Amino acid sequence: MKTLLVLLALCSSLCTATKTNILIFYLDDMGWAQPGAYCGKLAPTPNMDRLATDGVRFTNGYSSGCVCSPGRVGLMTGRYQARTGHDANPTCEGRELLLSETTMAQHLKPAGYTTGIVGKWHLGDTDPKFMPLSRGFDFAMGTVGNLGEGKGPSFYRGNELIKELEGAPVTSPIYAREACGLIDTNKGKPFFLYLSFNAVHSPVVTSPQWLEKFKPLGKRQQAYAALIAEADEAIGTVMTRLRDLKLEENTLIFCISDNGGASKEAEQMSLRGSKWFVWEGGIRVTWMAQWKGRVPGGRVVADPVIQLDVLPTALAATEAEKPSIELDGVNLLPLLEGKADKLVPRELYFRFGVQHAVRQGDWKLVKASKDMEPMLLNLAADPGEQKDLSAENPAKKTELTALFDQWNATMQSPRWEDQRWNGDADHKTEKKAKKKKK
Repeated sequence: MKTLLVLLALCSSLCTATKTNILIFYLDDMGWAQPGAYCGKLAPTPNMDRLATDGVRFTNGYSSGCVCSPGRVGLMTGRYQARTGHDANPTCEGRELLLSETTMAQHLKPAGYTTGIVGKWHLGDTDPKFMPLSRGFDFAMGTVGNLGEGKGPSFYRGNELIKELEGAPVTSPIYAREACGLIDTNKGKPFFLYLSFNAVHSPVVTSPQWLEKFKPLGKRQQAYAALIAEADEAIGTVMTRLRDLKLEENTLIFCISDNGGASKEAEQMSLRGSKWFVWEGGIRVTWMAQWKGRVPGGRVVADPVIQLDVLPTALAATEAEKPSIELDGVNLLPLLEGKADKLVPRELYFRFGVQHAVRQGDWKLVKASKDMEPMLLNLAADPGEQKDLSAENPAKKTELTALFDQWNATMQSPRWEDQRWNGDADHKTEKKAKKKKK
């Protein structure tokens, strides 16, 4: 009997040890073409580029939110943020991620995972019940929102809000160190680590040694390039620790930006718009996945994917219990592993207050301001979104309009709106955004 118990315990231990780890690198406000793998030229990004070389790079990767917090709702829940009317960033009580929603950490904990967030939360800090430790995370430290935003404490550790963090406002190396510590502590058991950078969101702050490396550039470009490179170095630090511990082949890794670029230094190539808009420049993002030994590397995939897909893919990879709640993302494993050539066709939806868009194949219907007549675009022929094809294709415009209306009717109306981009002067907002970058 004693021998049987020992064997059962050993079997349980081996099963736990071989469960797949989940690691998400989440960049903030990074232009979709910023990494070298996407032809970015401002700063070298060897560690992000290696993820592309060893994994899959998506050229039509999206976030369902064109600003920070809504995109994070989608990532953490696998559900459109419009389901809870979370269209804009939280700024006060009543604008947190609703407690009725289940986070990725809450899905993975019952499967035996240690769960940790290092970095930006931005889903509510008005009460401990909205903080990460109450939303399924075992370990939590970072910033409650954007650096220097609001009047209260910017940082948290556990459920404690703190005013200062040693080394801040430069946070990428701090986060790399904390992430490595979490990996070290859990190297013998499965973990989910969400590494959510402040970079490359403003303020543009970086370590002196990185500024020195980009000294030949103009002052703004120097600081921005250094910020990108330091974040990339932090990714490299974490990946090196995984490799040293021989955990890389047992870890499914995602590298995604929360929305499009905000700075005028952001490399967006020919995409129209920026953060704050449902033009491609606001919603198309860097999107990569790696799982060495399981996902063939060096592939470039054009199928449209969205950050909502991360949760169902992670659940499939970890063999966690399938949730009873409806998810809006899809499991990408068959596509990633090469078992499927294409994803099943679907529509992707975007809403930011009065702005909205829907993508179906190469077609996109977009309304990027209050007073704008929706445009019908073909992204394959016109990635810069310049030519309205409504007159030539009225039936397609009618179809996409109906699809968005049907989808929107199943969502909750925005609980609050960001009037800077959705107010009465909306026809001027794109001009305002461009001016803001200067």
